[in-house]
Amino acid sequence: QETLFPYIKDNVKEYLRTHWEEEECQRDVGLLRKQAQEDSNLDGAVPIPLESGSGEEELERVIQAVVDNVHWQMSLDRKTTALKQLQGHMWRAAYATGHVKGEIFEDVVPAIRKWREAGMKVYIYSSGSIEAQKLLFGYSTEGDILELFDGHFDTKIGPKVESESYRRIAASIGCATNNILFLTDVPREANAAEEADTHVAVVIRPGNAGLTDDEKSYYSLISSFTELFLPSST
Repeated sequence: QETLFPYIKDNVKEYLRTHWEEEECQRDVGLLRKQAQEDSNLDGAVPIPLESGSGEEELERVIQAVVDNVHWQMSLDRKTTALKQLQGHMWRAAYATGHVKGEIFEDVVPAIRKWREAGMKVYIYSSGSIEAQKLLFGYSTEGDILELFDGHFDTKIGPKVESESYRRIAASIGCATNNILFLTDVPREANAAEEADTHVAVVIRPGNAGLTDDEKSYYSLISSFTELFLPSST
């Protein structure tokens, strides 16, 4: 929240200007334009016009519309595939140039190594795209730690606040939901996972949103992965 999303807001115009002619960028803009058409009935929605010529002034107008659309979606914390795809490509460029690194809490890597040695599998499920996840863990403060994960899921499998998503993940990895422990800092996600008969622990970390007293008493809370004592896989 403090690094990746502000980076998008501050750099989206420059990124579009630099990469506009590239096929990938045009695909991203096409997806955003399609999303904008679907959003046309929403309050404050920002349309993205088609380019009708090649004038510099008109190009600038279209780019500005894309920028305004991205800012509008981000202000509402939208999780659209179109927005996530552009963000993922921008972050890839930022990680590759060293402008951004994924910050990993120091207890995470030793804990995951221990779990894997005990025969457990570790997966990431995030509202950030799979590509964005791989960047964060591939260019992290701990180096490239992608080898620690057995797979990645994003909202293409379903929203994190819907219980069906957790059933789909379990089916995808060939595992019963009650053999999965889901770690999150968001109570609505925890509820959805529990509804699917998945075990849940809510993680308290610096910068996370606070919990109500009811949530604190209801959920299993941890502030470090060292507090998790998991049974060995058999």
